[in-house]
Amino acid sequence: MNFEIDDQQRDFAASIDAALSAANLPDAVRAWAAGDAAPGRKAWAQLSDLGVTALMVPERFDGIDAHPVDLVVALERLGRWNVPGPVTESIAVAPILLADDERAGALASGDLVATVAAPPLVARAVDADTAGLVLLAADGQVSDAAAGARQESVDPSRHLFDVTAAGDGRPADVARAFEFGALATAAQLIGAAQAMLDASVDYAKQRSQFGTIIGTYQAIKHKLADVLIAVEMARPLVYGAALSLADGSGDTARDVSAAKVAAADAALLAARSALQTHGAIGYTQEHDLSLLLLRVQALRPAWGDPTWHRRRVLEAL
Repeated sequence: MNFEIDDQQRDFAASIDAALSAANLPDAVRAWAAGDAAPGRKAWAQLSDLGVTALMVPERFDGIDAHPVDLVVALERLGRWNVPGPVTESIAVAPILLADDERAGALASGDLVATVAAPPLVARAVDADTAGLVLLAADGQVSDAAAGARQESVDPSRHLFDVTAAGDGRPADVARAFEFGALATAAQLIGAAQAMLDASVDYAKQRSQFGTIIGTYQAIKHKLADVLIAVEMARPLVYGAALSLADGSGDTARDVSAAKVAAADAALLAARSALQTHGAIGYTQEHDLSLLLLRVQALRPAWGDPTWHRRRVLEAL
């Protein structure tokens, strides 16, 4: 099976990179963590202009109704640039929960940003303080919800909130929405892992120790090569899960869980190796790498932690 993306998808990814590379996302993430969502909202507006927010919205609501692989292409880039906000929830999950709701049109245009809680695995809604719509999904039903108490996250830019239903439940494909949540999170982890690998390689080419560029040491080369292998092995699983969700081939739940586990493991290895390569400077708040390190730690358990997904893979064998 060929998992290589086509020229149109490459151009789409390149357009996202071009927009986000000029958006000063590190400062936007820091501002978001401090309660100022304005810089991050500007990045979201650019994503809306590119059609990212409309990817999973049905065409009847002015969406694109895109293939899941297109979603993975986009969210890998958003993970690479560490876009703040409820990325998975608003772009991948909410359009499925609102498939028959006219508010999906506002998601497509970018006028509405949504967040989702889907207990028990997604017990809290991320960034419910900045989202225009909070949804609570469980047992095949979705309802509008109200944000309650704020809870701490390992990533200060991810504001977690308890939520309670604020309206009657409506039938929704909650199970499929969950699979897209896990897939979208896996794609972001792959993007973050690639970003940390690239940063580590660049740093290893510049950093000198005892008069020698550290990238010439075999230990550094082998460490970063291991990360490259992990990322390149995980990425096809993420694309394979997207194909499985698109056509229903194979065991979709197994494929999504395998992708989430592989992406989470690759991102963790990339984070550890990046920190070891950069040294303590990589974990200081002033260094942009610290923002990716924290985001990976937050995304690994999001939409099902690796242990839960491993168990689901084993049960499917």
